[in-house]
Amino acid sequence: MSAGPGDTVQLSDQARTAMRTILDLLAEERAAPSAVRDPEQAWRVHIADSLTGLEVEALRVARRIADLGAGAGLPGLPLAVALPDGHVDLIEATGRKCEFIRQAIERAGIGNARVVCERSESWAADPPPDGGREGYDAVIARAVGRLSTLAELASPLLVEGGALIAWKGRRDADEEAELERASARLAMEPAEIRWVGPYAGSRHRHLHVMRKAGPTPDDFPRRPGMAKKRPMGRR
Repeated sequence: MSAGPGDTVQLSDQARTAMRTILDLLAEERAAPSAVRDPEQAWRVHIADSLTGLEVEALRVARRIADLGAGAGLPGLPLAVALPDGHVDLIEATGRKCEFIRQAIERAGIGNARVVCERSESWAADPPPDGGREGYDAVIARAVGRLSTLAELASPLLVEGGALIAWKGRRDADEEAELERASARLAMEPAEIRWVGPYAGSRHRHLHVMRKAGPTPDDFPRRPGMAKKRPMGRR
């Protein structure tokens, strides 16, 4: 990989081997939750795209990270490999996806990652060690939902001052305005929007960074599914 986002930290041969192992599993498993199977294309679309998150300092220095709606384990698994001093919890509610992530963790030997096979709202209801409420320095989310929905789901998981980093495509003025209207209610402040298209799987890729600006509101999380069904800030 050439210099640029995704190469902010030097990847060891061991780290590259672990990431290739993840891609091999994606290619092998017919039930893998990804349509991209070619290893070279998958490196760009999945690995390089995931590693663009290393451009955000709040993620590079985070010790506890939650991958929200982890799917096939992206971006959480590549970031766990690249950040060996951090710990990544991959939160995913679908059993077959959880099993795929478990296989990837075991086969690639990723000792600082684990699967949390629960709805994020349920996981955020209780503090550690039985849950994840206000237990994370950073929350990451790739292609999961609207910005205000992600901010609502991340807020109960983050420590005060923690960061949400959301992988999104083209910028959407209506979606960003919706987040602005909801931010105070969610104790989440928009902090930065960074274009990383030249290095990511999509030339329109943007990283949206939000900061936890206060304590978690007492009535969050809402019931599972409500953040998606009725996003805060929607007119």
